[in-house]
Amino acid sequence: MPTPRANWTIANAKARLSEVIELARREGPQTISKNGRSTAVVVSIEEWEKKSARSGSLAEFLLASPLRGADLDVERSRDDARALDL
Repeated sequence: MPTPRANWTIANAKARLSEVIELARREGPQTISKNGRSTAVVVSIEEWEKKSARSGSLAEFLLASPLRGADLDVERSRDDARALDL
């Protein structure tokens, strides 16, 4: 649940970084703005780990695809390769 002070300017966030970090830990993500535009978010390490945790391998993802076994007819183009200047 965000705090009423969840939006910070860069100057305020820089001057009160410890507070920004503590609020992110206790109350949720803290947004930092530059020139009136949101540019960054400070989150707790627990939130970061939860959001960035890998939920499985690519192979597991592909095996769980609803298209698996759909007998798709996929053809590779037989066109010549394009010329590249290297």
